[in-house]
Amino acid sequence: MSAIHATALVDPGAELDSSVTVGPYTVIGPHVRIGAGTTIGPHCVLEGHTTIGQDNRIFQFNSLGAIPQDKKYAGEPCELVIGDRNTVREFCTLNIGSPGDRGVTRVGNDNWLMAYVHLAHDCQVGDHTIFANNAQLAGHVQVGDWAILGGFTVVHQFVKIGAHSMTAMCSLLFADLPPFVMCQGQPAQARSMNYEGLRRRGFSAERLAVVKAMHRALYRDNLTLDLARQAIADLGEKGLEALSDIEMMLSFLEQTSLQRGIVR
Repeated sequence: MSAIHATALVDPGAELDSSVTVGPYTVIGPHVRIGAGTTIGPHCVLEGHTTIGQDNRIFQFNSLGAIPQDKKYAGEPCELVIGDRNTVREFCTLNIGSPGDRGVTRVGNDNWLMAYVHLAHDCQVGDHTIFANNAQLAGHVQVGDWAILGGFTVVHQFVKIGAHSMTAMCSLLFADLPPFVMCQGQPAQARSMNYEGLRRRGFSAERLAVVKAMHRALYRDNLTLDLARQAIADLGEKGLEALSDIEMMLSFLEQTSLQRGIVR
């Protein structure tokens, strides 16, 4: 049997692996599924069509799977899907998706969500991200792998945050943040590339040199975005090792809308 505290209220329709632990006074609804090794702390509410993978650690006082904060929502069976080995600290709110988009709010694997983080409907979060205290995502935001959001970062709806990027404390994002870029300010402005983070993740000297060249093209050479994209594409001739980094940057820039633009 799952280690469920006597005061927890778990609907008979919920599906919990036998190794799941549930703390006192937690409420789990009928459409919730929880994988092996996951721990749910006390005083949590898990509702809606919520699927949680393996070996997650959900601390006390979290709300997972509540309906979106969207007046158009009319009870559709949208979802919240959380992967494996994530840590969700106190007072986080993760809502299900909405019928106007994917219908799914998704969190990948190995993410670290500190206290008071909010993920609104239809947000898509990759793997290995860090959300510091009070990081707030509006609806439909996409966050790439290894991104780090500083405390009190606020992200406007539909904004995309690229892989390996980083925001400083109290950053306000109205535009897309390209991969590798560090930003700060209200509204956020690009400050540098996340070189130290890339070194810690094992980026070679060749890959770092290409990241620096992409930074120059985007922010130092006074190029239009179209010309910067061409300059970045030309970097592919310098070596194969950084080809995936170049392709990721070009793909990100191609998906950026003219109306929203990128963090400058």
